[in-house]
Amino acid sequence: MDVTEKGIVEVIDLGLIPYKEAWDIQTRIHKELVENKRAGYPNPQRHFFLLCEHPPVFTLGKSGSEENLRINEAERDEYQIEYFKINRGGDITFHGPGQLVGYPILDLDLIFTDVHRYVRSLEEVIIRVLQQYGISGIRSDRYTGVWVKNDHARHEDAKICAIGVHLSRWVTMHGFAFNINTDLSYFDHIIPCGIADPDKSVCSLSSLLGKTVDLRKIKEQVITEFCVVFGLESVIVPSDRINQFTFQNL
Repeated sequence: MDVTEKGIVEVIDLGLIPYKEAWDIQTRIHKELVENKRAGYPNPQRHFFLLCEHPPVFTLGKSGSEENLRINEAERDEYQIEYFKINRGGDITFHGPGQLVGYPILDLDLIFTDVHRYVRSLEEVIIRVLQQYGISGIRSDRYTGVWVKNDHARHEDAKICAIGVHLSRWVTMHGFAFNINTDLSYFDHIIPCGIADPDKSVCSLSSLLGKTVDLRKIKEQVITEFCVVFGLESVIVPSDRINQFTFQNL
């Protein structure tokens, strides 16, 4: 598939997958795209959008502080929460069941070369989805991610979607974590995103609506809005083909 000509993004739903396994998949695809680019595009370049959920895990970005992790290793073992230091931007966050995680692996040279615009575009995807549920998602001048004002949350601003990305040669990895039916009690064990402001909190779509939300529908809405915002056309790729990824056989 020649995304240079067709503007195609290959969407792969990985389902519930351990964090390290998904990180390895991201890394492998990202490396292939970067190497293809470094070699002068001997193969048509491609875009990918991975969607998944993770078992409970804390991840710490490269600019983060372990002081924002409030439980020790023994306690993490007791609660069965994994912990990884990773190469995205940002500080500490939580991933778990009921949270939709999106990992776009895009060659921004084929879209636009502006990191700030890229992050704001990811926020725009989530804001557009929230609008379909009558919720006004907002941006913060100080922090990345999507927030909800106190009409829908206990605090002045509650974060519903965290964003942390990594780019190499304008090829992206990592992405967003959108709280849908997330167990928010896990966030009590960290200072989310390193933001200690007492007027800031976290929320989920289900906590705002007072009911469990259909995650399959959310995925469809996210894919649709992602394609609108980035000007791409989606093609669904079966997840069982991901482990055989090369430019020739996926």
